[in-house]
Amino acid sequence: MTKYLAPEGEGFGERLASLRKRAGYTQEQLAAELGISRRRIAYYEAESDHPPVGFLADLARVLNTTTDALLGQNGADKRRPLALSPRLERRLKQIERLSPKPKQQLLSIIDSFIAAEQLRGNGRTP
Repeated sequence: MTKYLAPEGEGFGERLASLRKRAGYTQEQLAAELGISRRRIAYYEAESDHPPVGFLADLARVLNTTTDALLGQNGADKRRPLALSPRLERRLKQIERLSPKPKQQLLSIIDSFIAAEQLRGNGRTP
């Protein structure tokens, strides 16, 4: 069996850290989402180029990406279209269960953050 060779200068750990940050997770938050220790995330980001196969599927799901993107395969889509991370989906369901007044207040706060990002030029409109 041939081993995957990453593009020069980019290993699995760097890709994992980049995708984790892009998804808005700290190492601690990602570890909690996956049910593992923060040390394990730190290890894969810093020292490992050979993550367990079963771990890749869970990482891809939580980070809203593909296993090909995690492995740095050429032409791999970095993100799946229109898929929510489990973390965001869980929070949105919690918001939906709030009574009308707190829900509206929270949505107003979210709208304010989105508008501020768009003014700074960092936000993307759908």
